[in-house]
Amino acid sequence: VGKKVQAIYLWWHKPVINKELLQSLPNLKVIANSGVGMDHLDLKLVASFGVKMANAPRAVSSATADTGMALLLASARRLVEVHNISISPSVEYCERDILGVKVTGATLGIIGMGSIGYKIALRAKAFEMNILYHNRTRRKVQEEQAVGATYCKKIDSLLQQADFVMLVVSLTPQTHKLIGKRELQLMKPTGTLINISRGAVVDQEALVAALQTGVIRAAALDVTSPEPLPRDHPLLKLKNVIVTPHLGIKTDKATYMITEEAVENILAALSGLPLPSEVLPS
Repeated sequence: VGKKVQAIYLWWHKPVINKELLQSLPNLKVIANSGVGMDHLDLKLVASFGVKMANAPRAVSSATADTGMALLLASARRLVEVHNISISPSVEYCERDILGVKVTGATLGIIGMGSIGYKIALRAKAFEMNILYHNRTRRKVQEEQAVGATYCKKIDSLLQQADFVMLVVSLTPQTHKLIGKRELQLMKPTGTLINISRGAVVDQEALVAALQTGVIRAAALDVTSPEPLPRDHPLLKLKNVIVTPHLGIKTDKATYMITEEAVENILAALSGLPLPSEVLPS
């Protein structure tokens, strides 16, 4: 059976790709991933077997950007908290208990301005937000002007100015625990951290401490480390945190488009054509 397999479509990091599997599939030509992040793959190992890799950036960017904005708005207006108050049979509340923070005119700092980060900027512009961004490479001036975004060469400058900090980076050795105790202390005490990248980009112990002691106002996390968190994890007990189960791309249309994009890459690899979304080991 192993000799017949020429392509693998990874859905939600399954199957696990390791040396043993690769050795058992001598005619494997391509691995297509259902999403953008490739941190679950050893890219150099896969490439050493002569196997090409592809992800699905076109399919996921809009759905993930929507998730980021949904978390920003939900956290700003404390939607989960007030929903629980509204449906409670016993708790009385008054307006002073449920004050949120204003989004219009607030400053959004986007860390990672790839295709998803840029689509978040487009959405934030419609909410009349001031947009800062930090990225390995600066965007073209025309692209910055189109969304009214200001480039921050240093991440510290962005953290100090932003009311909302949105993490949209890939997980690499350089971004592992990118946001730790020092970075959280640079943020405003009224600031909100939103993570739609990978859980390991944030030092979760430092985040818990920052949320418990008022170093920052709130956090909204679509990703954690691990996923799901243990049921006794302190992040699940804090009122100023929203946690969602890696919703990023999970819409009916996005999942269909991801499969289409994966098939497109697989067919190209099997035909000896360039892969539309090929990922090379760095």
